[in-house]
Amino acid sequence: MHSPTLAWLSEEQWLPLATAHAERSKRFGEPFTARRMKREKHPIEDFLFTYYTQKPGQLYRWHPGPGVVLGGEPARERAGWKFYREVLDEGSGERGYTVDVEAFAEARLEAIRFARIILAGTVQRPGNFACFGLHEWAMAYKSEQNGIRHEYLPLRLGAGGTDAVVEEHKIRCTHFDAFRFYTPEAVPRNELQPTRETQRNLEQPGCLHANMDLYKWAYKLTPAVPSELVMDCFELAWDIRTMDMQASPYDLLEWEHEPIRIETPAGKAEYVRRQKEFAERAQELRLRLLALAQALPL
Repeated sequence: MHSPTLAWLSEEQWLPLATAHAERSKRFGEPFTARRMKREKHPIEDFLFTYYTQKPGQLYRWHPGPGVVLGGEPARERAGWKFYREVLDEGSGERGYTVDVEAFAEARLEAIRFARIILAGTVQRPGNFACFGLHEWAMAYKSEQNGIRHEYLPLRLGAGGTDAVVEEHKIRCTHFDAFRFYTPEAVPRNELQPTRETQRNLEQPGCLHANMDLYKWAYKLTPAVPSELVMDCFELAWDIRTMDMQASPYDLLEWEHEPIRIETPAGKAEYVRRQKEFAERAQELRLRLLALAQALPL
C-alpha cells in the first residue's frame, strides 16, 4: 500500500507527462542551440537562454514537484539526480523516486528566503503602468559615446532621436537588473536609484522585467517547482521579451517585428494595455510560486 502522503505515478502515468514537457520546451530551446552552432544571434529569442542561467538541457528535464513518487524502471535514473531520494513502499516492495524537499530546502536556504521576500512583496504592491519601456532607451542613451548593447541592431530613430526620447520623458524604472545596464549619462535621469539591497522594496507587478524574472525564481526553486509551472513562467517571459524589444529603440523589421512606438500617444496606449495583460498573467503565476516557496520546510 502506498504512502498516504505521497502520490505515486506509474511509468505509464508519468512518462507521457515528461515527453510532453520535453516537446514543449524543445520548441524554444532547439532553435537557440541550432543558432549557437552557426554563430547566429536573435535579439528576442536568445534572451531567456543567455541572460538567465538555466540552459536548454536543464529546461528539458521534467520534474513533478514535491509529494509525487515516480515508479517504474525509467525512474531509476533519478537516483543520480540532485535533490531526489528513493522511496520504498512497504506493502508492495515497489521502489520509486521523489523530490527530497528537506535536502533541497537545507541546501538552498538563502535562495528560498529571498524568493519568498521578493514574491510576497511584489504581490501586494500596486503596479506602475507609466514607465513605457524607457529602460531600454536609457540603455542606448548617448550611444555615440557609449555604443549600444545590441551592436548588430540599428536604432529605429537613430542616435539623436533616441537621445531626444529619453530627454523628453520622465524615467522611473524600479528594477535594479534593468537599471544596472543604463549608460552613465542615463543613470541620473532615473527618478529612482535601485540597488540590489533595495530590490525587495521596489519590485512591483507592473514591471516587465520583474514579471520575466518569475521564470528565474521558478528554475531556482527547481525541482521543488513542477515543470509545468516553470514552462508557464518561461512562456510568459518569452512573450514579455518580445513586447519589450518591440517597444525598444531598436529596429526589428529584419526579424518581422513591428515597433511599438512608445514615443507617440498611440504607442504608449498599446504598451500600457499589453503591460496590464502581462501583469495579470504574472500575478497568478507569482501566487503559485509563492505558495510553493512558503511550503518548503525552512
